[in-house]
Amino acid sequence: MFIQKPRGMHDILPDEAPLWWRLERTARELCARYGFEEVRTPVLEYTELFRRGVGEATDIVEKEMYTFEDRGGRSVTLRPEGTAGAVRAYVEHKIYSLPQPVKWFYIGPMFRYERPQAGRQRQFHQFGVEVFGSDDPACDAEVIELGIDFLAAAGLEGLELELNSVGCPDCRPEYRRRLQEYFRPFAGQLCEDCRERLERNPLRLLDCKNASCRRIADGAPVITEALCDACRRHDEGVRRHLEAAGIAYRLNPRLVRGLDYYTRTAFEVVEGAIGAQGTVLGGGRYNGLVRELGGPERPGIGFAAGLERLILALKAKQAGEPAKTAVDLFGVAVGEEADAALTRHLRRLRRAGCRALRGFDGKSLKAQLKAADRSGARWALILGEEELRRGVAILRDLRTGNQKEVPLGELENWWTEERDYDGSPQS
Repeated sequence: MFIQKPRGMHDILPDEAPLWWRLERTARELCARYGFEEVRTPVLEYTELFRRGVGEATDIVEKEMYTFEDRGGRSVTLRPEGTAGAVRAYVEHKIYSLPQPVKWFYIGPMFRYERPQAGRQRQFHQFGVEVFGSDDPACDAEVIELGIDFLAAAGLEGLELELNSVGCPDCRPEYRRRLQEYFRPFAGQLCEDCRERLERNPLRLLDCKNASCRRIADGAPVITEALCDACRRHDEGVRRHLEAAGIAYRLNPRLVRGLDYYTRTAFEVVEGAIGAQGTVLGGGRYNGLVRELGGPERPGIGFAAGLERLILALKAKQAGEPAKTAVDLFGVAVGEEADAALTRHLRRLRRAGCRALRGFDGKSLKAQLKAADRSGARWALILGEEELRRGVAILRDLRTGNQKEVPLGELENWWTEERDYDGSPQS
């Protein structure tokens, strides 16, 4: 019996890989425009990082983490999200001593043990950004703007930005009290998780997916009624900058996100083509997290986008159909000497930037030319004993069937001229 992949893990095969490259390239190009630099943190961290950073009372920490002891008896966890590791790196390497703000981005795999479904896997990939060292509402708006630009450049349409403020340590205790006062009479109707959250973390009651709990939560007080003056001014500033950038938003006072570290700004971007899992990007401000993880008082804000969900949305819109990797040229050789010469000349062309394949296993000329057609290449380079004797190669245009001879010593020049004439090859 063959061995299958673990449940909730996904093989990315060659027919889908170009779509991943496209998303990752788009992310990197946009981050460069906005002045973000890449950071790569370990996939494995000490468990305490997530307990302190994400929050003991979150579903992630309580139910979803891949946690185990290493051979030294230390509790370690496969990272379930990217922000805590980025903050740990920021603190550990004393990046806070450098000129601020610091703008980072990351792309990589995360792990959560949850029920697999469309757009939600146990190993999933995130593109995320973090900004440390600025509490300016314009910074919040710029982070959101980058996220919207990324989704639009990826090919998504019909996006809706949902925005809220979740307050700060000064005003949130009063809101917690109001929530507990509202929900306690309904305690017997709440799910088991929400009954526990009622005392430990009542904001999480607003994020429950249970239908009965959601109906009860519909009548709960909203946090915008309890914001302190500083949080209200910050929220107004974020909206002012979004409006200046021409970014539409919808206020959603029930939006709290799933992590304990958020303060003030919280946001999500929703795309309707993937149904119930329509959130394709989300984030917010986390002004106390750097201090919580051992650093000085430094504000922070960021977002993360799940790449699996984006690919699902792109496929639903037929905006990102997977395509084969583009091929410029297919090499065909007839005869032993020509076969060795083809290896030499393809190496020269590849060094010049040509994406080249070749035939193997000594197949006939006819079989190799069929393979060239199947490859999608524009050109076939044909070498036989006669061509070698005369020092030329035959270049056949596989679109038109026209062909010409090019001296072997001028193949790189031919390719450079052909590429410039036909435009830069499409990735």
